[in-house]
Amino acid sequence: MRINRNKVNTISRNKQHEIYMINKIEELLAEIEAFAPQSAADVEAFRIKILGKKGALGALMEEFKSVPAAEKRELGQRLNHLKNVATERINTLKEEIGNADAMNASKIDDMTRPGSAESVGSRHPISLVKQEIEGIFSRLGYTVADGPEIEDDWHVFSALNFPPEHPARDMQDTFFIESNPDVVLRTHTSSIQVRTMERQKPPIRVICPGRVFRNEAISYRAHCIFHQIEGLYIDRNVSFADMKQSLLYFAKELFGEQAQIRMRPSYFPFTEPSAEVDVSCSICGGKGCGVCKGTGWLEIMGCGMVDPNVLKYNNIDPNEFSGFAFGMGIERIAMLKYGVGDLRLYFENDVRFLNQFESAL
Repeated sequence: MRINRNKVNTISRNKQHEIYMINKIEELLAEIEAFAPQSAADVEAFRIKILGKKGALGALMEEFKSVPAAEKRELGQRLNHLKNVATERINTLKEEIGNADAMNASKIDDMTRPGSAESVGSRHPISLVKQEIEGIFSRLGYTVADGPEIEDDWHVFSALNFPPEHPARDMQDTFFIESNPDVVLRTHTSSIQVRTMERQKPPIRVICPGRVFRNEAISYRAHCIFHQIEGLYIDRNVSFADMKQSLLYFAKELFGEQAQIRMRPSYFPFTEPSAEVDVSCSICGGKGCGVCKGTGWLEIMGCGMVDPNVLKYNNIDPNEFSGFAFGMGIERIAMLKYGVGDLRLYFENDVRFLNQFESAL
């Protein structure tokens, strides 16, 4: 009988290749079991060595492609076992080292060593001024009221005596969300005053802080989003003198005892008579400077006696009750108080700017 030496040689080579792969798998299993890392970096390097794309397991998988079909089942099982053992071992080592690092971090080696200072944030200047204004008026007996930023036409315009042709109703001044009926982003927090009058009978004494929105070009002195605080006081026999004295008290509390105010005639649909309120310039002491444009005065708010029509619209008898209202931009007050020259800084979240207010916490 004649022996096919080529066939015998092929079988012999396949068997040798199978034995080589089995021995290599056993070596890797032993190496995995004996691996003792010192750090998370060691574990990651070992993972790449064994399970990485160009690692030991990947090389064996490439050789597995040339294994005859008869031997693939057994070798495939061994390779899967190797992969599972390596994955489980590496995950276990990662967890153990992570726990050890956490324990080491919690240990204090030197009790006399100074503690590490934690980074403390700061409150936003708008929040600081808002809180200070609320505190001043709370001492006068005012409570804080709130309301929605998305409002209907009645609460923003009609109930406040805005005529149908008033420019504030136009698209160029107001952000309209829906029409017929009109739904808008509130242009002032006076809408909160209307809602307060709807649910509360006089006496009423509230301040209404919040964000407002107007369709304006963004610049150093204007923005499409800003913050207002408006106030409303309604009771029997409320006079213009009461309003003036309240606003003078506010100015002295906010800007210092030396602060003075003056009132200039103005017009607002919801108050009559109406006035603009100026405060004496705190930088030059009223002598005139670049900030106050040489006048010695800075405008801070508008105010006036509540128009009788507004009281009627909100079911309050104007023959029995009277009141005054006022409103100011918080950004404007903050600019005067902290000497900020650009309104946009309040909205940019620049840490270099905000860190300047850490001492004001």
